[in-house]
Amino acid sequence: MRTRLLAFSILGVAVALAGCHRGTRPDGARVDKNGVSSMGQFENFVATHPTPEQFKSMYPGVQLMLPGTVSTMEIRYDNSRFFPQLDKDDRIVGGDFH
Repeated sequence: MRTRLLAFSILGVAVALAGCHRGTRPDGARVDKNGVSSMGQFENFVATHPTPEQFKSMYPGVQLMLPGTVSTMEIRYDNSRFFPQLDKDDRIVGGDFH
C-alpha cells in the first residue's frame, strides 16, 4: 500500500514538473508564453513578411487573429493577441496588438 502511494506521489510530481517546461523557438530562443516582451525583435521578425505558420512556430504564446477569427472584447496588456495585416499572398506585413 505504501509503495503504491509513493509511486503515485512521484508520478504526480513528475506530471506537475512536466508542465513547467519552457519551449524554444526555431531560432533557439526561449518561448515566452505571456506574449511578446521584446518589441524590437518582434518587429524585425514581422518585417521578414512571415506566413501565419511561420508566425505560429516562432511565437506560439501569441494568439494570431487572422481575418474571420472570432475574438472576445477583453483588453490584453501583455501583447498576447496579434491582429495582423496580410498582403495578397497571405503574408504578414504589419498589424497590432489588442
